Parts: sequence; structure tokens; C-alpha cells
Amino acid sequence: MNGQSIIVALLVAACAVYAAWALAPRAARRRIATALLARADASRANAPRPDAPQNASGSAWPAPVVRFLERHARVDDGCGCDGCDVGAAKARPASPQDAARPITFHPRPPR
Repeated sequence: MNGQSIIVALLVAACAVYAAWALAPRAARRRIATALLARADASRANAPRPDAPQNASGSAWPAPVVRFLERHARVDDGCGCDGCDVGAAKARPASPQDAARPITFHPRPPR
């Protein structure tokens, strides 16, 4: 097997993993992320080696991977936003005059 075939096989495998992750339901992604985080924590607890590379959080995973898995392991409120109160202040009218505006319907010209 030459180098080009190995690179293609790695790219195809990475694309398959990405497609499976992107198309999986949110509950499945949450379970997978929770299991991966728990497995990393369990392997770190079972075989602590002083020479093992660890990041600031103590995990053997790289920090971006830990942040990614923690974000997906969290149970969200379901809307996918940062919270309903974030946009509520912007949506409120500044004054009572801005609150009530008449709607004007314009008739379409005949064809």
C-alpha cells in the first residue's frame, strides 16, 4: 500500500466520522460525547503516569477536543440559542410610541 492510498483512506475515514456525527440526532451525540469524556477520565484515573501528556484540565485529550466534547455533552434547553433572555432586551420597544404602529396594506396594481 503506497502513501497516497493511506492518505485517501484516512481522509475517507475522517469524512465518514464527520458525516456520522453531523447527521446523528442530538441525543446520540450527547451520549457519545459523555461516553468519550467518561472513558478519558476513567483511563486517566486507572493508569496515572507522570510522563503521560495532559492538558491544564488534567485530561489526556487535547484542550480543543475536551471543549468540543463538553459542549456536546451538555443538556441544552432545546432551542440551540444562548438563552431566551438574550434577545428579549433587543426585541422590546424603546418607547410606547414604537410599540403600536398601524399596518398599511398597499393594493397590487391590476395586470
